[in-house]
Parts: sequence; C-alpha cells; structure tokens
Amino acid sequence: MSSLNLDDFTDLIERPDGGVRRDAEARREGRIVPPGSLGRLDDLGEWLAAAQGAVPVRPVERPRVVLFAGDHGVAELGVSARPAGSADRLVRAVLEGASPASVLARRLGVPVRVVDMALDCEPESLPAEVVRHRVRRGSGRIDVEDALTLEEAEAAFRAGVAVADEEADSGTDLVVLGDVSVGGTTAASVLVAALCGTDASVVTGRGGEPIDDLAWMRKCAAIRDALRRARPVLGDQLQLLATVGGADLAAMTGFLLQAAVRKLPVILDGVVAAASALVAQRIAFRAPDWWLAGHDSGEPGQAKALDRMALEPLLEQGVTVGEGAGALLALPLVQAAAALAAELPAREPEEKAEEKAGEKESDGLGAGQVEAGPERAE
Repeated sequence: MSSLNLDDFTDLIERPDGGVRRDAEARREGRIVPPGSLGRLDDLGEWLAAAQGAVPVRPVERPRVVLFAGDHGVAELGVSARPAGSADRLVRAVLEGASPASVLARRLGVPVRVVDMALDCEPESLPAEVVRHRVRRGSGRIDVEDALTLEEAEAAFRAGVAVADEEADSGTDLVVLGDVSVGGTTAASVLVAALCGTDASVVTGRGGEPIDDLAWMRKCAAIRDALRRARPVLGDQLQLLATVGGADLAAMTGFLLQAAVRKLPVILDGVVAAASALVAQRIAFRAPDWWLAGHDSGEPGQAKALDRMALEPLLEQGVTVGEGAGALLALPLVQAAAALAAELPAREPEEKAEEKAGEKESDGLGAGQVEAGPERAE
C-alpha cells in the first residue's frame, strides 16, 4: 500500500487570487483601447495576474520547458510509427538542439530540461542530470500487464513533485510541459477513455508521427484491452497510473499538482500532458485553474481531456510532433498578453478630456470662427 496521501493536494491547492483578477479587469476597462478589442489576450493577462497575485501583471521572464521522457512496452505491438524502445534517440535530438522543440526554445531563449523516467537505454548513455530521477527501464505492456508497480508509480509521482519544487525554487515563472516518449499517446488515450467513460475508438489518434490504418487498428485494440484493466482501479488514481499509465505520466501528474501548490503556471502540450492533467484534476479539482492548453494537437484523446477540464487551446496549428513544440508556440502569446496588460496606458477620464478641450477653446477661437482681417479703406 502506498504511503502517499493524494487527498492532501485538495487542501494544499488554492485557486488563483480572485480579488487580483477583479483588479486586473478594472485596470483593463480603463485602458486606451476599446474593451474587448484585444480578444483573448485580455483574458490571458488577467489569468496571469491572478496566478501571480500582482496588478499590474509581471512579465514572463524566466519560462522553462520541462519534458518527461519514457518508453512504453505497448509500443511492441506496432502502435507507433517509431520503433519500440527508441525514445532515447528523441531525447538525444532534444539535448543536441536538433529537434523542433529545441529550435523553437533556442529562438525564444527558453531553457529545456529533460527528465528521464523510464527510457529503455543504459543510463550511462545520457547525462547524469537527465537520468537521476529514472524509476525503471521502460514501462510495462499495459494491454496485458501493469505499466509499473505501485512502489514505482509512487516514486515517479514523487519525482514529478520534486522537479516542480526545483523549478519553483529556482525562479521559473512559467513552465511549458511536454513529453518525449514512444507509445506514450497509447497510454495517455487509455487514461482519458477510462476517466471520461468512453470507448477506445473515441480517443484513438494517429500519434506524433502519423500511423497508417493497420497500425491505428492495432492501437485501438491495445487501448480497448488496457481499458478493461483500467476500469476496476478507477477509484485509486495512483493505482490507475501504475496499471495503465507509465513512469512519465505518473511524474507529470505529480509535477502538475505540485506546480499548482507552488502557484507556478503551466502551459500543457499534447495528449500525454492532457491525460496527466486529467488524472491530476481527479485528485485536486482546483488544479486546472493553474494550467493553460497550449494548442490543439489533433489527437482526439487530447480534445476529450481538455473538454472535460474546460480548457480551451490557445492555438490550432496542426502541430503533432510533441516534445512541447506546440505549447512553445503559445508562449509568445502569453508573454504578449502580459506586456499589453502591464504597459498599455490608461485613457484619460472624460472630465479631464472635456477640461482640456475647454482650455483650448478659451485660449483660441471657437469652432467655426474666422479671424477678421483689417478694415479696408474706403
């Protein structure tokens, strides 16, 4: 039996400051631009002000990309376009700056942190900082066996909590959260289907590197079989993560909850982050108030999870590559909203505007008046 009491998070997590949000709304109404003319940027600025507890909102100056990595045994069934056990190649591409997320992060000046939870490779092949939280080598094949033992699930969850604390303590003011995995979308889809009470076909997508129809049918069957194993443990979220999740998903769940405890805003990337968020919402219902959905990846499981949490994606660009790339595209939008909310000047009160207009008229001539010229001699 686990020694982790997940119910504590319900008491520890508070909502973003409602009073500060009302102050931010009042500030918005007094700006020079017409109300509503900035669209959703207004809402983003007010959300961020409430999360920070500050009006005017502070700029987002120290964002960070955090990617949890792992291999999933279910990939052995051919449910992914990538070979089973090959997530370490994706991690190396990120570390070497050769992945889409790395390119975007470099352009935006955002550091990237990769956390290995269950990669199927020798730990010595990666930097010590990457592998220090690893709980096992690869997660189990969830259609026929548990992804993790309960002890491993707790260790992964606690690792996610520790990473959130490290980021908050280091001064990170916003996290872009994603995953680097092979088979991760399958496990994520199982969690979403189980928690939303839907069938496998409703949540089965094509993955980061799109699969063909035969692979999609294999994936759907694997999700269906894993769902049968998930339903008996729906009441225990840690056991659910152990049964049909994986070490990366368990760590992301712990990270999201502790980030909410530490009042650290998070932008969610794709379906793996969304599935972890859905589990975290089951644990602490106020936690989603600290998260943004960065983009719509096109995965049906992600759409289902975000709808359940009432999170609307900021962008819809068809980015399926994962690794936080889609959510990174949303970061400049959040930074722009913060800048507009903080730096746009207030409009002058109507009384002052009228006084100035009156002063101008008294100093000069009234409207329609024409200066008379010298009288012409007769």
